[in-house]
Amino acid sequence: MIRRWSRRLVAALMAAWLIGLVWFVRGVAEPVADAESATDAVVVLTGGSQRIDSGLALLAAGKARKLFVSGVHPGVDTAEVMRQAPNAPRWLECCIVLGHDAADTQGNAQETAHWLAREGLHSIRLVTANYHMRRALLEFGRVVPAGTVIIPHPVFPEGTRPGDVWSLRGTARLILIEYVKYLGALARPLLPLDPAGAAPILPGPAVQGPT
Repeated sequence: MIRRWSRRLVAALMAAWLIGLVWFVRGVAEPVADAESATDAVVVLTGGSQRIDSGLALLAAGKARKLFVSGVHPGVDTAEVMRQAPNAPRWLECCIVLGHDAADTQGNAQETAHWLAREGLHSIRLVTANYHMRRALLEFGRVVPAGTVIIPHPVFPEGTRPGDVWSLRGTARLILIEYVKYLGALARPLLPLDPAGAAPILPGPAVQGPT
């Protein structure tokens, strides 16, 4: 009897895992839902050149007044960031703020939350890779100031664009790993001890558009 219930529990958990994976993959393929709305700031999470380029393009298009880049290596300044995007207008350099303290997605969220609170900003356009967006939104939703509006703005590295999510073996592995990381982030509040130094959890933000 116990063994039968154990098998059923394992089967149910596996089914839930697979359903969650399908949901996660569908999110990877979704394009930007709101490309027009302006926000107080564009926030870019480091990890790929497309992210910086997209953030600078949004700033140049007047979609925000400031660009915050989270997770920048120590010693990197705004001039170095601009050199990564040689076609970007030089005047953008005055509106870029760099965060050097974050080492992971949770750190990105905490670093950005502290900056938003200091600056009194209430809306952001969040730029990161499409496969990373769900986890980023989860972490940001836990710590950004109450009432903050987040507009997801994913970028699409090669092999992860709509229609070719599973076209490359390496891409499939990347997305599976990111899904496992997402589940880990989802379960983290259930652990008996919170990570040291974590930012206080505030009421979640309003998120515009699917991710």
